[in-house]
Amino acid sequence: MVNVTINGISLQVEEGTSILDATRKVGMPVPTLCFLKGINEIGACRACLVAVEGISRLVTACNNTCQEGMVIHTNTPRVREAGRTNIELLLSQHRINCPTCERNGTCELQKIASTLPIGDTMNYKHEYPEDNWDTSLPIIRDESKCIKCYRCVSVCEKIQSLNIWDMVGTGAHTSVNVSRHRKMNEADCSFCGQCITHCPTNALHTRDDTKAIIGVNGVLSDPNKVVVVQVAPAVRAAWGETFGLSPEVATEKRMAAALRRIGFDYVFDTNFSADLTIMEEGTEFLERLQHPGDHKWPMFTSCCPGWVRFLKSQYPDMVGQLSTAKSPQQMFGAVTKSYFAKKIGVDPKDIVCVSIMPCTAKKAELDIPNINDAAEGCKDVDFSLTTREFCQMILADQIDVTALEEEEFDSPLGTGTGAAVIFGTTGGVMEAALRTCYYVLTGENPSADETFKAVRALGSDKPWIEAEYNVAGHTVRAAVANGLGNARRLIRAIRRGEVEYQFVEVMACPGGCVGGGGQPIHFNEERAAQRGQVLYNYDSANKMRFSHENPEVQALYAEYLGKPCGELSHHLLHTDHHGWSLPMAPVFDEDVRLN
Repeated sequence: MVNVTINGISLQVEEGTSILDATRKVGMPVPTLCFLKGINEIGACRACLVAVEGISRLVTACNNTCQEGMVIHTNTPRVREAGRTNIELLLSQHRINCPTCERNGTCELQKIASTLPIGDTMNYKHEYPEDNWDTSLPIIRDESKCIKCYRCVSVCEKIQSLNIWDMVGTGAHTSVNVSRHRKMNEADCSFCGQCITHCPTNALHTRDDTKAIIGVNGVLSDPNKVVVVQVAPAVRAAWGETFGLSPEVATEKRMAAALRRIGFDYVFDTNFSADLTIMEEGTEFLERLQHPGDHKWPMFTSCCPGWVRFLKSQYPDMVGQLSTAKSPQQMFGAVTKSYFAKKIGVDPKDIVCVSIMPCTAKKAELDIPNINDAAEGCKDVDFSLTTREFCQMILADQIDVTALEEEEFDSPLGTGTGAAVIFGTTGGVMEAALRTCYYVLTGENPSADETFKAVRALGSDKPWIEAEYNVAGHTVRAAVANGLGNARRLIRAIRRGEVEYQFVEVMACPGGCVGGGGQPIHFNEERAAQRGQVLYNYDSANKMRFSHENPEVQALYAEYLGKPCGELSHHLLHTDHHGWSLPMAPVFDEDVRLN
C-alpha cells in the first residue's frame, strides 16, 4: 500500500494504482476522453491533467501511478486552465453541430465541455479537415468529429486483432484513417462496430437508414408495400437504456407496441427464426457428428456476420467448416418472402422486410448475393436498422413508451422459445443447439437450466471456454469465444493441434450480440454482462425452453418446408459461403496481431 494526498484528503491505495483511479476513490474524478482501461492508456487527450507537488509539469492521471507520499491536486487554477485550453483546442477542430448529432447526449467531449467555463467564444479558430468517405458503407467516419484519441485504433488492434485503423500523417496533420493507405472497401474489416461504440464522439458512426423507413419517401408511406419488421433477441435487453427505463418497463411486448405506433404492418420476433436456425444448424451438426469421417472439424456457427467476414478474410481455407445455415435475420427474410407471402396472398416483391439488430455487420450481410436470392428472387431482408436507429425512430415520432400498453408479436412468425432469446449473448447459440441435439439423440429434453450451462461464456476472462459432453454415446467437445482477438487465439490453437473440438461458436463482439456495435452507447461503460443477464431471465421465464417445441416452427415444417435440411429448407435457409469473397488479410506473422 502507498499513502497519497488528493486535494487535501489522505488515503491509502494499492501499489500500482493509477492517479486516475485514486481520484475516483476520493470522489473527485478527473475527466478522461481517450482512456479505456487496459486498452488505451496513452494520455493523448490531456483531459486528465493533474498537478503533483515536486513535479514542475502537469502529469496525466490515466497512465501515471501513485507513489508513496505523493501530493496531488486536481483543482488548482493552473490545472483548470490547462483542462479548459486542451478542450478548446479539441473543439477548434471538431464540428460543433451538437443538436443534430447522433451522439448528442452521449458524446464524451460534449459532456466534459459542458462542465468548463468556455463560454460563447473560444480562443482558437475553427478549422475542419476535409472528408471523403464512402457513405454507402455500414461504418461511416467523419474526420471533422475526430479528436485523435486513438480508441478505435486500440480497440481494433487489442480486442478485435484486425488493425483496420491507424495513425496517419505527422505533426499537426496527424489523424486516424484506414491502415496501410487502404480505402475501407479494400480493408479486411468485419464491420463489427466496436470502434463505433468505443469512439467518444461521433467520428465513427453507423450509416443511418431510418429515412428509408420513415422519411417522406420511406417504405412506410408506400401504400403498395407490406412492411414487416423483425426484432433480434439482444435488442430487448438494451433498447430501454436510451430512455432510462429498467428491463421491467422496457419489455419485449412494449417494444412490439412501439413498433406498431411507428407504423409497421406486421411486428415479428427474430426469436422465431433463431429457433428455426437451431433446427437447421443443429440437424447439420448431428449429420456431421454421425458421419465424422466425412467432414473437417470443428463445425463453426454462422449466425454472426462479423465473425463470418473475419473467417473469410483471415482464414479462407477454413470457410468450408462454417455451418451453411443462414443467420436468423436472413432466415426470417427468406421465410417472410415465401411462406408468409403465400399466407397473406401478397407478391414477395411487395413485401419489405426490415430488421432491428444490435449489429452493424448486419447491414453488410443484406448485400451478400448468394445469401439473398433464395426467396422468389428477392433480397431476404431489405433494410437492417441498429438498436440505436430504432430508438431514434421512437424519439422522432414522439412516442412515450412508458404510456404504451404491452402488445403481443404478430403470428405466425412471432413466437420464440427461451433457447432462442439467449442467442443474443455469448454461448447462447451453442447452448440452444445442444439442448435440441440432446433431444434428437435421446428422445427427451435435458435440464434447460443446468445440462449445458458450462458453455455460458459471459463474464469469462478466458480467451475461450470449453466443455465436453457425452450425449447418447456421442462425445461432443464444444468451445465458445467472443471478440475476434479471442477467435484468432482459438483458431491458432486449433490449427496447431493444441485443441480439438466438434462444435465452436464465435461472436464478433465482446459479450456477444448484447455488446454489439449497434447497441446504445454509454459514457465509457461496458454493459454486456447486465444485458446478458436480462436475456437469461427471459429464458428462465419462458414456458418453452427448447427450439424444437416452438409450435410455429413446427407448423412451418409441417405446412411448407417438410423437414430440417430438406430440399426446400436447404434452398431457402442455407447458403454457400464460397460464393462471395472479401479482401484478404495482409500476410505477416500472426503473433503481431495478438501482441
